[in-house]
Amino acid sequence: MSLEQKQMSTLHFETLPPIKIPLIKRFYKQHYPGTKPKSDDLIITAYETHYMVAVVRFRHVANYRLLTGMAVAEDKRYQGVGSQMLKYCQNTVLGNTDYCFAYQHLTPFYERYGFHSIATQELPAELKTLYLRYTEHGKSLIPMRYFRNNA
Repeated sequence: MSLEQKQMSTLHFETLPPIKIPLIKRFYKQHYPGTKPKSDDLIITAYETHYMVAVVRFRHVANYRLLTGMAVAEDKRYQGVGSQMLKYCQNTVLGNTDYCFAYQHLTPFYERYGFHSIATQELPAELKTLYLRYTEHGKSLIPMRYFRNNA
């Protein structure tokens, strides 16, 4: 068994019920300060044994979802955990109404899992407003949309 297969077999993914949001807040405080999970977010967690190693949120914005707050525990970064997380999401929750605002250096990562860079004008109005607010405050982000590959 290769190392990648071994890592994949040790991760367990689950949708976090809103009652467990305090667990996520603690995780974010350690690994991605400043993000604020909400009870109406779709939250996917990755566990290795009984230890949370990654989390991603899908924020509902009108009729769309914004992938946000993807975080991997510091000691698990660069080991494929984020890739496994997005692959899981690709197979279970991602659809054509999902978007993300990616840092430029992460666009190739998101492209591997079905996201494509789009022009700001292509964003739905509600997401465009949010995007412009983020970028006005100095964040250099690339708008991306998920396209399910039906081939």
